[in-house]
Amino acid sequence: MEDLLFSLSALVALLPAAFFSLRRSDGGRREEGRGATFWLTLAIAVTGPLVWVFSNMSGSWQTGLSTTLWIIIAVSMIIFAAITLLNDNAWRLTPLLIPYMGLLAFFAIFWQHIPEARPLINSPGSWIKAHILISVTTYALVTIAAVSALSAFLQDRALKIKCPTNLSRKLPSVAESESLLVRLLIIGEIVLGLGLATGMATQYQETGSFVDWDHKAILSLSAFIIIAILLAAHFKSGVRGRKVTRFALLAYLLLTLSYPGVKFVTDVLIN
Repeated sequence: MEDLLFSLSALVALLPAAFFSLRRSDGGRREEGRGATFWLTLAIAVTGPLVWVFSNMSGSWQTGLSTTLWIIIAVSMIIFAAITLLNDNAWRLTPLLIPYMGLLAFFAIFWQHIPEARPLINSPGSWIKAHILISVTTYALVTIAAVSALSAFLQDRALKIKCPTNLSRKLPSVAESESLLVRLLIIGEIVLGLGLATGMATQYQETGSFVDWDHKAILSLSAFIIIAILLAAHFKSGVRGRKVTRFALLAYLLLTLSYPGVKFVTDVLIN
């Protein structure tokens, strides 16, 4: 019961930011939208999942699906907070990102008591820790990039049908969303490349071969190739619009299948 209440409190910590982002009616003005209320609710949204991760990972290393989801949420919120400090328009993704984080938190609570399929007896080595950290960072970056792609899609659709919604008015413009999307994909591609490299190093350390062609490796490599093709097409021929958003969402789908998707299959479906 204590674990459930603790998880629920981490979920509740996301709600003020979601409520504020959906209720604000400032018309997108930075001085009102990114005021003290925004930063306070964002700080609460970052702190809740982060405290959950530190509290549950301090005693032993856990690899279950619920823990994986909470780590994704915590890292995504930390990176999003950093991006909002560096980018004037990123904060306007809050109405899409925070509800999605809340949905992940709900599933994390729902699967909280499912036993790990492959529990670790000892703490992982340095290469494995580096690989896990890079993998989670990559997934968080591409998650925010996917939210930017969804924002661009919604804005583009609202413009084409000439019927803006309350949600579309709160989101960045198409150009702002695409600009943020491309920047995040560039960083995500670099970090994903490091993740593939550390994964090969870990695999070589354990088995003597660089690549184990399992589902996770194939899906991660496919996502890396798709993002590389997308970025090359964007900078070479100026590809943008729905093609960019669709390829970005496809890359996110592949990474979702390779990371939390594999955990879902091993811990829930098979276990």
